[in-house]
Amino acid sequence: MIARHLVERAAAIRAAGFDSLFVGDHHATPSHYFQNVPTIARLLAETGEILTGALFLAPLHHPVLMAEQVGTLAALAQGPFAVIVAAGDDEAQFAPFGVPLKQRPSRLEEHLTIVRRLLSGESVNHEGRYHTLREVSISPVPAEPLPIWVGASARPALERAARLGDGWLASPGAAGEVLSTAATIYRHAAERAGRPPLLAVRRDVFVAASDAEAEAAVASMLARGYRGFAPEALLVGSPATVVDALRELYELGFEHILIRHIVPQQELVLASYRRIGAEILPVVHAWA
Repeated sequence: MIARHLVERAAAIRAAGFDSLFVGDHHATPSHYFQNVPTIARLLAETGEILTGALFLAPLHHPVLMAEQVGTLAALAQGPFAVIVAAGDDEAQFAPFGVPLKQRPSRLEEHLTIVRRLLSGESVNHEGRYHTLREVSISPVPAEPLPIWVGASARPALERAARLGDGWLASPGAAGEVLSTAATIYRHAAERAGRPPLLAVRRDVFVAASDAEAEAAVASMLARGYRGFAPEALLVGSPATVVDALRELYELGFEHILIRHIVPQQELVLASYRRIGAEILPVVHAWA
């Protein structure tokens, strides 16, 4: 049933006129978490020509396999495809792979370097801290370079995102001064690296006909401390309320807002998608 719901949501996203669909990456979870590559491959059948993509916790993926998977997904996609990489966190995820948490930054850098070279069609020779490659190449490769965004929150990670990535994905829990400060750090670092900044952020959402209706729907989840997020990091309310919050993010320079629904009930999620498509996206698209 949960898998069927994902397919229904992908179709609803397309029907509502959304610009993109991304899937995340998590491992060794006790609850349902569908893995990124097979999931996005199935959802590509529903998305048409919109931007699609997947997040990879790069330190946990062998770079050759990751590049092959990305190249295949890009070939299957009807529209543009993008990749998000992040260093990840949580000992429970890393321990089963035998990857120490302290190696996350260095593994991310080495893996991303290899993946980019392989996706460019290069025959790669590489002698690194974690991998040795001799004349390794992959196929298929994208006809054009794929955008790679880097998830980051702390200053060193933000500077890494500016140096190595085509964009930055902010932490979903960042808001207010924390978010604006991180955006400034990233922009300055991108300028120093000679790269144009591209800002993206994820927001967990629920949109209803009124603020009261939306708040009632999420109240029990927020009372349990939903993901540890501060209320100001969530988009909950009527279309007008959510538009105001999106306007603040737009004025901070965020070009891409990735959303995930707070509520699990399928009928509420689908209704929220329809309302976003009908009452919010036309306003947001007009800004651009």
